[in-house]
Amino acid sequence: MLNKIQNDIKSTFYIQNFPNDGQRFVAWYLKNIYHLSDVLVKDSVTDGQKDKQIDAVYIDDDNEKIHIIQGKFYTGDSVNGEPVREVITVHSKLADIKTLQQDCNAKLAAKLSEVSQALEDNYSISYELITTSKFTEDAQNDIVAFQKQLADEDNPHFDAELTVVDKDMLKIIFERAAESDNPTINCEIQLTAGKYLVTNIANSKVIISALPLKECIKIPGIKEGTLFQKNVRQSLGISNVVNKKIKQTLLGDKCNDFFFFHNGITGICKSIEVLDGDKISLKELSVVNGCQSLNTILSCSESIKNNDETFVLFRFYEIPQRDRADSISINTNTQSAVKARDLRSNDKRVLRLKLAYENKYPNGYFATKRGEQIPADKDKNYAVDLSNLGKYLMAWYSQRPNISYGEKKIFDVYFNTLFKPDFLPEDIFAMEFWMQKIQAIWTDKNPLGLNPTYLTMKAYAPYHFLYAVSALFARENGHSDVPSPSKCYELAIKNNLVDTIIGICANCMNTAFDSDKATIEGNGDVFIPQNWIKNKKSINAVQVAITNYVNFLPTMNKQMSDSLKNGTKLGLVDFSYRLQAD
Repeated sequence: MLNKIQNDIKSTFYIQNFPNDGQRFVAWYLKNIYHLSDVLVKDSVTDGQKDKQIDAVYIDDDNEKIHIIQGKFYTGDSVNGEPVREVITVHSKLADIKTLQQDCNAKLAAKLSEVSQALEDNYSISYELITTSKFTEDAQNDIVAFQKQLADEDNPHFDAELTVVDKDMLKIIFERAAESDNPTINCEIQLTAGKYLVTNIANSKVIISALPLKECIKIPGIKEGTLFQKNVRQSLGISNVVNKKIKQTLLGDKCNDFFFFHNGITGICKSIEVLDGDKISLKELSVVNGCQSLNTILSCSESIKNNDETFVLFRFYEIPQRDRADSISINTNTQSAVKARDLRSNDKRVLRLKLAYENKYPNGYFATKRGEQIPADKDKNYAVDLSNLGKYLMAWYSQRPNISYGEKKIFDVYFNTLFKPDFLPEDIFAMEFWMQKIQAIWTDKNPLGLNPTYLTMKAYAPYHFLYAVSALFARENGHSDVPSPSKCYELAIKNNLVDTIIGICANCMNTAFDSDKATIEGNGDVFIPQNWIKNKKSINAVQVAITNYVNFLPTMNKQMSDSLKNGTKLGLVDFSYRLQAD
């Protein structure tokens, strides 16, 4: 693995953008493990003078997690405990971000502002200690001690975990990440002789096993979440109350009693085959009950990977029928309260929307479950994802793109407001159409010349762009209400205005950014793009930019102005009131 990394970081991208192999290794990790674009990689790396032992910061809004990365690129055999102590120092300093910002480099200061905002939204922190070597025994002891500290402490500021990636784990997660475009989990698992039962129940093969925890952490897809695609909920964070107790048991003197304290884990697969040597081969494995436990077990990997005496009850079911698998997922998660957003895929309003959409577009697909794959016989241009739809509704119908990134808010707080049973399938498709056009320009090539900072905010800014499309139609018609997405789509297609509208909105997005940046810095304040994009000020700036563009266009290009006005003309019935979300 070391040879591959050394060879990869000799490429032009790494050489031109990062001055040393340490930074290049961290950049390689972000690019290859998290699949960040070149722009986002450059934005995330904070290593350098006054980096405060923080080599990179990457905020994953989809999973509400802040990744704080410390990288050690060593060609030697082992790494001592110094990097662990550096992470511990970072943890203590993050309790006072304001003070930490005062003496760090400018790039880290900006990222810390983004971290502060994310913590206000209850994001958790994942410290990731990555290296190309192996940790010494003393270092491993330090890691276990710090993981135990994180499990025991009741931090009023944030929930945190420590993930350790040494050269062996680096190889494993790289291979998994390389397969992320096809996240089906196929694997072999080593069972322990005399500690498992193979039987058949209700015409389904069942294996019940006392599985060593050291084998659990080898199962692919835990860290990336692909193992839990059929689970009704994803990880709730290592410091969730229940998970914290699990972690305390794993790191305490009663770890060998874990089997008796835990209810067990349930995995379903398309097929199970028992192999020689007490191994089983699993095809399309998905854990439907045990997401929290496996994430917590993985966070204690250094403590348990050499432990042969700690087990967990693991049930493997061969369930090829999709509807039966979904029923198992829901029913095995009723032992504790499931938040409303975890089961929205089964809400009657969502099911009505799915039925109406797929009836209108037989070649399309409405994915309601997290991680659901689009069938091969469906047209991806007509595929809609429930999570994305919620974000579109917030940006278009509620006109609050600054909230669109927050899946938790959309499906908890605003679900009843946003998801109306009378939404037309045509409107759903139209918003998906516009967003596909927007995402197509959100590339490193930057064909429309968006401010490069926007490219680093792909989790936020595209929804402002979608809002800008709706605002342009409203302004051209002299309205402040919300235009019909499908009518906007029909007019744009009919009058060949799609590219023109996208280009105008890109221009206005840049104007909004530059104008507010100049105003804020002119007042002697620091302009933090990530904070601005999450604030209503950014919406106002986009609205003003569009208004000014439309007002001045007749004097700049009368022909284009007339074409735009005539080609976007809507009727009164094509507007509706904004859905209140604040």
